[in-house]
Amino acid sequence: MNPIISKRILVVGPAWIGDMVLAQSLFITLKQRLPVCEIDVLAPAWSKPLLARMPEVRSSITMPLSHGEFGFGARRRLGRLLRGRYDQAIVLPRSWKSALVPMFAGIPRRTGYRGEWRFGLINDMRPLDKAKLTQTVQRYVNLGLERGAALTAADIPKPQLRVSGENQKAQLQRLALNTETPIVALMPGAEYGPAKRWPVEYYGDLAKQVLASGKQLWVFGSVREQSLGEEITRIAGKRVVNLCGITRLEDVVDLLALAETAVSNDSGLMHMAAAVGIKLVAIYGSSTPDYTPPLSDRAQVVYLRLECSPCFKRECPLGHLNCLKQITVDEVLQRI
Repeated sequence: MNPIISKRILVVGPAWIGDMVLAQSLFITLKQRLPVCEIDVLAPAWSKPLLARMPEVRSSITMPLSHGEFGFGARRRLGRLLRGRYDQAIVLPRSWKSALVPMFAGIPRRTGYRGEWRFGLINDMRPLDKAKLTQTVQRYVNLGLERGAALTAADIPKPQLRVSGENQKAQLQRLALNTETPIVALMPGAEYGPAKRWPVEYYGDLAKQVLASGKQLWVFGSVREQSLGEEITRIAGKRVVNLCGITRLEDVVDLLALAETAVSNDSGLMHMAAAVGIKLVAIYGSSTPDYTPPLSDRAQVVYLRLECSPCFKRECPLGHLNCLKQITVDEVLQRI
C-alpha cells in the first residue's frame, strides 16, 4: 500500500462532540503532510456547524442515520453516491458498520484499526497498541501517519476552532449580553451520564461566589440541560445567564471565546472551550484525563484519582460519586 497520503480523503468521523473536536488534530496532521489534500468528513448532522469551524475540512457529508442505527441499505445508497470521489478513507470508529460506506463507495485505500471483523472492509488495517496510544487523539492522529511511524507528543497538533466575530456580535445582540465585565462560563452537563457531572449544587455555590467577585456568569448546555442552568440560577440568583438550549453549536463556539474562564465537566463543550483558547478548569470523575485530556496549554485539570476511578460508567456503580463530590467548590474557585 502506497504510504503517501492521498489527495482526496474521506474521514468517517466520530459520533460525540468532544471526539469530533479531537479529530481536528488528525485533519491538521493531514494538511501538514500534504497541504493540497482535500478532506471531507462523513458525520452526524449535528456536527456540520462544528466542522464548518475547522479550516482543514472542505465539506461535511451527513450520515443519514441516528447514533447506533445500523441502516445497511442507507449506507449502501450513500456509498454508491460517493463512488469515484475519493482516493482514501480514514475510518475513526472501530465498528463494522462504520466501514461500510467507504467500501460501497469503492474507495481504493481504506484505513482503520482492526476491530469487529472488518477484514475486507478495511484494506489498510492498522493494529491498535493501547499501551502506546493511550489517548483518543493519539489514535486519531496515528491513522494519518505512515504505517509503522513512531508517534511523539510533538506530532499532536492542538485543535483550534475558528471563531466568527460577526456571529459573536449577532448573538450578543440577540441575547442582550454584554462583555463589559469578565465572563466565567459554566458547563454543568455531560451527555454521557451523571457519573461525569460535578454536582449541580456545587456549580450553584461556585456561581454565587463568582458573581460576588464582580464577574458575569454564563451557563452553557443543551436543551436537556436547561434544568441544570435553572437550578444554578435558583441557587446563585437571577444574575446568572442561563443559555442552555437557546444557542446553536456554532453560537457556543463564538460566545465561549468571549469568556475569561470556563469551568466544565469532561464533555464535548469542555473540548470546545479548549479549542477556542480560553482559560479552562476541567473536572473529571468517572473518566480520566489520561485518555481524553483537554488539548490546551491554558487548561487545568481537577481529578482525584480515587481507587475506584476511572470506572467509565454512566452512573456511579458504588452509589456515592466520591470522585466528584470530594472536589470542593473552594478548590475550583482557586483555580479560577
